[in-house]
Amino acid sequence: MEFFLVYLTTVFVASIIPGPSMILGLTHGIKYGAKKAMATALGNTCASLIQASISIAGLGAVLTASQPLFFTLKYAGAAYLIYLGLKLWFSKPMTIDASSHRNLTDDSSFGKRFSQGFYVAVANPKAIVFFSALFPQFIDTTTSPLAQYLGLVIPLSIIAFMCMMIYALGGTKITRFFTKENPGNNFNRIMGGSFITLGIGIVVSEQ
Repeated sequence: MEFFLVYLTTVFVASIIPGPSMILGLTHGIKYGAKKAMATALGNTCASLIQASISIAGLGAVLTASQPLFFTLKYAGAAYLIYLGLKLWFSKPMTIDASSHRNLTDDSSFGKRFSQGFYVAVANPKAIVFFSALFPQFIDTTTSPLAQYLGLVIPLSIIAFMCMMIYALGGTKITRFFTKENPGNNFNRIMGGSFITLGIGIVVSEQ
């Protein structure tokens, strides 16, 4: 139980730190509200499940050993973040009803929000490497592999969903800054610039 609590704490801290997925959760919380941002969180969770599964299968070791493959995935992920940032930067200003905090220009769909949450998370190869370093610390070779897999991955998916929803709920609390008196164009510039900065940061980082 002590090791399990350490595992939960480690995963929570790693997940709650602001990054592309959490910034996306905040963005969708502001634009669509927490209820609709659940689709984004589900997409992110599915990506985390896939990353965790393939890291257990050994791809993390392959990525660590093969720099060309790692950097290919890394730059593809950075390009996607920059694309999202530019798309948001040049999109039409968001208008929010000050009384209901409802986005009056919401033209998104469940699938669109889900796919954005999924692709932003799955495009980060560092997550696979992180899981590959994390899981061996908590694996017991005397226990059923399936039971251990479920014991590691299910809590991870719950924490990933919760952390993104925390950011989405935070986004709903600051929608007053993007009402008709303070146009949503400010939101487009701030959040679009954040995604572009994150993408550029990934490109210039050495690891």
